[in-house]
Amino acid sequence: MKKSNQPRKFYRTLFLSDFHLGTNGCQAEQILKFLKAHDADTYYLVGDIVDFWRLRKKANWPQAHNDVLQALLRKVRKGAHLYYIPGNHDEALRDYCGNHFGNIDIVSQIIHETADGRKFLVIHGDEFDIVVRYAKWLAYLGDWAYEMSIIANAKFNWVRRKLHLPYWSLSAWLKHKVKTAVNLIGEFETALATEARRQNVDGVICGHIHHVAITKINEIEYVNTGDWVESCTAIGETSDGKLEIIRWLEQTETDQEQAHEPKHDQPKSELQTAA
Repeated sequence: MKKSNQPRKFYRTLFLSDFHLGTNGCQAEQILKFLKAHDADTYYLVGDIVDFWRLRKKANWPQAHNDVLQALLRKVRKGAHLYYIPGNHDEALRDYCGNHFGNIDIVSQIIHETADGRKFLVIHGDEFDIVVRYAKWLAYLGDWAYEMSIIANAKFNWVRRKLHLPYWSLSAWLKHKVKTAVNLIGEFETALATEARRQNVDGVICGHIHHVAITKINEIEYVNTGDWVESCTAIGETSDGKLEIIRWLEQTETDQEQAHEPKHDQPKSELQTAA
């Protein structure tokens, strides 16, 4: 792995979710690069970090997936605090909610207070997905369809790269074009905002639907961390409490473009000019 020329960026808090370690779609190498380039006092892993659904069917655990867990543990050993909030794909870990392992806490949900005093409910969010809650078989079918779209997308984007065209996401296009998907996302976001209001907090930070966002819903701040299967996004809290979307792939593309920019000739010194 090549070293980045960019200095590490520090955040008060980093929120990440939906790694789906154990699947072919997981972009473990990008997660490793991200963790190498960023540090924080506190990390929230907001669910679906390890995909037990897929591991039950077919074991797929390359070294890079193990390296991701080791990188997180190194952050903890250096003094960071880590909260693990299981999702539906790693729901087996919900049996361990309430347990503490040094600087690691496994919790079903938690209230996070930002540096500027705002309070956010941090939760994976699958409990508010009507498909997962009331028709789990349909959720499994949807998971299979999503995996198929990722496989098709990989082949399609291989061709696009050969033509020097930018990445294009089939699943993201479907989410925004299929009316049912758009409605389900809207209902999910509204349900999470309603739960945040019920718990008397300022906002909610969740994962689950692989759709990064920071927006207001009925005066409640709705924040979604996105995923590390396609979008490779996270939410960072700055030292003054501001929440911002980190689009890692866009950052790396910008870094690569800057690295390939031709260097301008340095102006000659007065001595050189006089000579």
